[in-house]
Amino acid sequence: MDVFDIYDKMERNNILLSFKGEITSDLLTSILQIMENKMDNMQEEPKMKKKVYNVLVECLQNLYHHLDEITEVDSEKIRSAIFTIGKIDNKYSIITGNYILNENINGLRARLDEVNSLSKEELKEYYKRVLNNGEMSLKGGGGLGMIDIARKTGEKLEYNFLEIDNKVSFFTLNIKVSNQQN
Repeated sequence: MDVFDIYDKMERNNILLSFKGEITSDLLTSILQIMENKMDNMQEEPKMKKKVYNVLVECLQNLYHHLDEITEVDSEKIRSAIFTIGKIDNKYSIITGNYILNENINGLRARLDEVNSLSKEELKEYYKRVLNNGEMSLKGGGGLGMIDIARKTGEKLEYNFLEIDNKVSFFTLNIKVSNQQN
């Protein structure tokens, strides 16, 4: 393993924090604390800090809950996920990646595409509708996390599914957080 190569790639992409492994609730708490400290040290403005923190909470919770859906497929690899947080210019990039059952892809893709197709005002209405109608998934979210991320960032959700085999794929989500008004 070429550690310098990993370091160099992280340096070139301005990665502030990166993690690969099993996502636990204790880990989520630690990561949020680390990022809060990093942003304090970088003297990030309070509004941006709050926005990054809130989006990070949603991204990590999504990762945590989606991993639970596929534990029956066994394998350590399936429980594992990756995420990185970088900052280029004045924009943060939060990238998550985890395994997902191929049978769950169409439903997730449809929700992501629906969220991406909506305007700011439509997102607000959609959020209220999902909340009020109790359209919740088995994991209790009903896609609220994705709607919330889109609302908070004012950006489209960039995602990809990479097929690993006939049972699972690797799902990546790339969220941009900037100071723009949304």
